[in-house]
Amino acid sequence: MTHPAASGDLALVAGDARAVVSPGNGGRLASVVVAGHELLVNEGEAHPMQWGCYPMAPWAGRVRRGRFAFRGQTYQLPLGMPPHAIHGTAYDRPWQVLDARTIAIDLAADGRWPLGGRVTQRFELDEAGLAVSMTLEATQAMPAMLGWHPWFRRVLAPGDAPVRLAFAAAEMLVRDGEGMPTGERVPPPRGPWDDAFAGVRDDPVLEWPGRLRLAIASSCDWWVVYSEPEHAVCVEPQSGPPDAFNGEPEVLEPGASMTHEMRWRWTCL
Repeated sequence: MTHPAASGDLALVAGDARAVVSPGNGGRLASVVVAGHELLVNEGEAHPMQWGCYPMAPWAGRVRRGRFAFRGQTYQLPLGMPPHAIHGTAYDRPWQVLDARTIAIDLAADGRWPLGGRVTQRFELDEAGLAVSMTLEATQAMPAMLGWHPWFRRVLAPGDAPVRLAFAAAEMLVRDGEGMPTGERVPPPRGPWDDAFAGVRDDPVLEWPGRLRLAIASSCDWWVVYSEPEHAVCVEPQSGPPDAFNGEPEVLEPGASMTHEMRWRWTCL
């Protein structure tokens, strides 16, 4: 099943590749079809955290118990996955269409993020791949973090062998009983994972045997891999580690911005 473009969606086509961007569904990639095969999970679309490829802004991953202190003030965020805040406040809200490839959102509009700002995404598709850029512009001083959360199908067609992930990192963050980083780093064990990694040596590669090879590149230094689900694999570039707001976050001053990119390149097998 592929995701048909609905009213208000943006459809990009290049050769035998087609991508659907859904501004009304959190500004996410709702579908990416290559050579007739849908790469993303989109059946049911029951929960906005569990399908497509959605943007994470103004933070990615978890914030412990939704609380962080910044410049003398403590803030409480909504608990998207109790007891923690998770994945920002942009993935479950409608975005504004600026043109056929560009969408934007005002982070202050619904009151869940207290420090303002604006995020813009731009999408480019060609026959060999997809590129997405995301820019966060600060209207007041703020900690800032960006990322994407793609849900890749484990199997592209009935009867196929499952996807293979080639992924190598120097370090993995150790998690405590609440699933949050302790500060300790270790060499990565064998998966499956629901973990954050630093020192990724090469672009992660997903290979669906006999179908497609997909390399994922990003300007982000951190990656989270969630390979526990039976139906999907998530390979998530992030500009910082989980709970960065309670560590040493990147800070934007008023009028400053940060931009990150994610690029997928595919080869049919």
